[in-house]
Amino acid sequence: MTIEFLSRVPAQLNLPDTSTESHGVSYRRTIRRLSFPVGQLFCASMLVFIELAGCSSKEEKLAPPPPTVTVTAVVKRQVPIHQEWVGSMLGNVDAEIRPKVEGFLLSRLYTEGSFVNKGQPLFQLDKRQAQAAVEQGAGNLERARASLAQAQIDVRRYTPLVAQRAVSQAELDKAQSAERAAAATVDADQAVLDNAKLNLAWTTVISPISGIAGVAKVAIGDLMTPSTVMTTISNVDPIYVDVNIAEQDYMRFQREKSDRTGKQNLELLLGDGTLYPRRGRVLFVNREVDSRTGTIQVRGQFSNPGNVLRPGQYARVRAVTELLKDALLIPQQAVSELQGIYQVGVVGSDDKVTIQTVKLGPLFGDMWVVESGLQPGDKVIVDGLQRVRTGVTVAAKPYNDTQANSVVGGN
Repeated sequence: MTIEFLSRVPAQLNLPDTSTESHGVSYRRTIRRLSFPVGQLFCASMLVFIELAGCSSKEEKLAPPPPTVTVTAVVKRQVPIHQEWVGSMLGNVDAEIRPKVEGFLLSRLYTEGSFVNKGQPLFQLDKRQAQAAVEQGAGNLERARASLAQAQIDVRRYTPLVAQRAVSQAELDKAQSAERAAAATVDADQAVLDNAKLNLAWTTVISPISGIAGVAKVAIGDLMTPSTVMTTISNVDPIYVDVNIAEQDYMRFQREKSDRTGKQNLELLLGDGTLYPRRGRVLFVNREVDSRTGTIQVRGQFSNPGNVLRPGQYARVRAVTELLKDALLIPQQAVSELQGIYQVGVVGSDDKVTIQTVKLGPLFGDMWVVESGLQPGDKVIVDGLQRVRTGVTVAAKPYNDTQANSVVGGN
């Protein structure tokens, strides 16, 4: 089947009029050359229609699914609020070792940094001068004792002679006075000898306490005097930690103190961020608040077996200063912050998202305390908040966080 454009061919092709045959060419033959199959045109039209219909169907099938987010419920529980203060450690006894007598230092008898016991020798001074003083004192004492013995003989001899009137009473009184003077001289010389022996003993410098001995601050051959600091020994078990806390924190701590049963209520965070395994207690609070800083000194005491902690060490002391009743908790990951405004995504029962502004309180573990903006049981988005906005329908699945679950599940 063909279509012949009989009416339009002469106009389009400027062919001669059909009434003339001067050219000897059949116009019918020319028109037939311009004819084409109608079936091909129909088939092409149908293919285009089917292709367009297929594209529309694919577009409907490729519509994106709702975004997947993880959600967790807002939890209500009692939360202890901790406060931290920076402090420094010191030994319960820090003894500066000084020599009692003068003398040249001959030797060091301890290992620097080691633990020493009470009475253990630390340094040895030159003892020759002290030894000579002891010998001199011993000689003087023997001479005084000889004088005393002679005076006692005189008294015993004169006493019967006075009764016989062979010796006057004045001679006896004089002999008795000499006896008492000789006795006093013996006592004085004995004291001098005892002091000389002490000086001799003090030429060996010993530790007055048990503790960790520091680095020696003197060298062999130095002349020691009673003002020379030779080393320092610290007793560090237990060890003290001094902190200065604000007056407001002190008042909150005192209010909560009555609610706690145990005395071991202090935690110690070391310089590397680890938590010291043993809890401590408040040893004392200073008598006054410093008017310049508004703080008050508090000293904590921690057990220190093995002498792990040392004086001068940096530390942070943490304690519970307040208990929040029925606090609302959400994971930190659920919070988005922009220019000081905190927002969370809340998924409703219809799986639609609502972006809400919240007011946050203190941190508790890896959880935020929410002061306002949420209700218990609300489902907040933890992962995927950046992909949604208010009114978007989402596919929610539960959020599993071991650390958060352990914090929320504790007491």
